[in-house]
Amino acid sequence: MSFDRYIAICHALHYSSVMNHRLCRHLVFWSWATGILLMSSEMVSLSQLKFCSSNIIDHFFCDFAPVLKITSSDTSLVTWEDFILTLLLIVLPFFFVIVSYAYIFISILKISTRTGRQKAFSTCSSHLVTLCTYYGTIITIYIFPVEESALNENKLKSLLYIVLTPFINPIIYSMRNREIRKAFMQLLCNRK
Repeated sequence: MSFDRYIAICHALHYSSVMNHRLCRHLVFWSWATGILLMSSEMVSLSQLKFCSSNIIDHFFCDFAPVLKITSSDTSLVTWEDFILTLLLIVLPFFFVIVSYAYIFISILKISTRTGRQKAFSTCSSHLVTLCTYYGTIITIYIFPVEESALNENKLKSLLYIVLTPFINPIIYSMRNREIRKAFMQLLCNRK
């Protein structure tokens, strides 16, 4: 989506020729294919671990750190592999988003009219809020090492990106719609 916003704002006249159906299909395919291929290698590594003690994972879902916590095998190789995959699947896309938005903000600041800048910023603001919620929690969970005492904190952070991000996404995007904002304000005024 950041690439879409980048093309729409920085290269507006070329938008329809650049963001065609073929490119969109390629972006979706390679995003999924990369994730599936990289995560498959991690699943193979996890399947080689021995689990002799408890089979109860102290988490809401089968997440990486809680699974490593219950294994009786040496996890150093799997941990390094996970760190490298995290860099590829989280940090590189996040860096791509940051660079895209840097170019977008530079282009927006070059817009001469105040209303034009506001309209361009409002186009990006909802996506940025969702991205900050999603990437902020994922980076703090998967890049920084987890201490034993922080597992409950990581459960809460996991809820943020698993539940909160999909929950607030439609709210954030729909609040850009004038009719929905008006209906929401009427709902709030009627409650008072």
